[in-house]
Amino acid sequence: MTHDHDLVLRPTEEQTAAALNPPAGRNGGDLVVETLAGLGATTVFGLPGQHALGMFDALRRSDLRYIGLRVENNAGFAADAYGRITGEAAPLLLSTGPGALTSLAALQEAAAASAPVLAISSQIPTAGLGGGRHGYLHELPDQAASFRGVVKSVHTVRTQSQIPSAVEAAWKSALTAPHGPVWVEIPQDVLLAETSIPVVTGGDAFPDELPPRPELTAVAADLLSRAARPAIIAGGGVVRADASKKLRQLAEALQAPVVTTPGGKGAFPWTHPLSLQSWIEDRHTTDFLEDADVLLVVGSGLGELSSNYHTFKPRGRVIQIEADLGKLESNHPALGIHADARLALQALLETVTEREDGRAYPSAPERVREVLAKVADRIAAQELALEQQVLASVRRALPADSPSFWDMTILAYWAWSAFDAKGPNHMHSAQGAGGLGYGFPAALGAAVADPTRPVLAVSGDGGALYSVAELATARQYDLDVTWLIVDDGGYGILREYMTDAFGQATATELTRPDYVALAESFGVPGVRTTPETLEADLAKALSEPGPSVVVLPAVLRMFAPTHLTM
Repeated sequence: MTHDHDLVLRPTEEQTAAALNPPAGRNGGDLVVETLAGLGATTVFGLPGQHALGMFDALRRSDLRYIGLRVENNAGFAADAYGRITGEAAPLLLSTGPGALTSLAALQEAAAASAPVLAISSQIPTAGLGGGRHGYLHELPDQAASFRGVVKSVHTVRTQSQIPSAVEAAWKSALTAPHGPVWVEIPQDVLLAETSIPVVTGGDAFPDELPPRPELTAVAADLLSRAARPAIIAGGGVVRADASKKLRQLAEALQAPVVTTPGGKGAFPWTHPLSLQSWIEDRHTTDFLEDADVLLVVGSGLGELSSNYHTFKPRGRVIQIEADLGKLESNHPALGIHADARLALQALLETVTEREDGRAYPSAPERVREVLAKVADRIAAQELALEQQVLASVRRALPADSPSFWDMTILAYWAWSAFDAKGPNHMHSAQGAGGLGYGFPAALGAAVADPTRPVLAVSGDGGALYSVAELATARQYDLDVTWLIVDDGGYGILREYMTDAFGQATATELTRPDYVALAESFGVPGVRTTPETLEADLAKALSEPGPSVVVLPAVLRMFAPTHLTM
């Protein structure tokens, strides 16, 4: 009797001959890049360092495309965006100690946003491992300990024979829902030593699926089918799972209004009759969601931003679909379904009872219009015409199918609520971890992933100073990224926060360069614009190939929050 698990693939004669006679001149680094290529990788990001040179030397013997950035954190942001755009694990090659640690903020953002990044770092020589103080360059007592609280999984290699399996396991971990960053580290001597291990010719690149438990989706479908006022919150998990079409089908079947979180931008059509858009930081929206008798939360942990700063108190039944087990019911009691959003939505589509539009009075589209009208009236009463003009100009200038990447800046905070992404996976920001410097290097990674359309990056002048070195990267690889820098002379949002809280701001004002001249010194075209000419200047920059910089001197203000009065 033969069992499926007893079957093994027998090598061909050519494979056997190649395995018995591997080419000379290969080292442990070759095993890394061969495994990546065998898993389907085509592009790697990174920055070389002394301990990692074995990997970088091996790149020249491979077909992998290398994109080198100037700062490890920025390389991590670029890999993050590449992973978000392609849905593939993005390899990030780093060196030991300072190089590795400099990537931590980027890996935290990838973890918060469920972006699949495969970070592979060198380590000190094997003789120095184990926590002793040997005085090696870049030595840490336990380098992996710095990453365990950030990444999904840590994989430590000590011999060359472990490299293919460790890299493959990390790859699958990064791509198993919830997606996220993973960490592999390999000692310098293991990377540099010549190897007689056969060329790596393939790998199991298919991650494990995360289907919902059928007894739970049956209960959820029954609750939703019988609900009088169902509503849906769609988070970043819908985008990562490529489940936007299924979300729309379910919302229409249930006649359930949908609001998207900042991470879920574009998961539901902005102008759909059931779309509450992204005004989740608004009390009118919060009140509406609290009034739902059954609230379906898909791909969101209902964290700080997604719960209007934890003022959201649902009165009805909550159903939460979440791939990250740690986020399930972490903020609100719910019927928790641990599953990939795509598979769970499909299961609900197969079992819910379709509702007719207008069955309830007032109808769902009518209630949506009422909420959006209240939101619009609230914003209109705050004299924020400049902010709305600038955001509208950006939207009109940006092609509908182009992705945008937003740093932590006031215009981005506006965009979380008020910007129409025009589709899933089109708008991305650093709202997961909230670190500065994300926008421009992430946009570079997106341009590498898809060079057929221009990419927009948006930063404030404070965040831009984190990323100016990457103008050299943009020019070196001729990446089609337009960088909009809103220059208000400091950390604008912190200026607002401190003024509101203490009456005046401290440590928020910045001396900054002439960004146009700075861009031009890198060979990147730059233009200084105004709110009145922004649309034309931005559209022109986006229409021309290669990198460009548009600088808008303007002091923008945030709309008033609604959570502070609760």
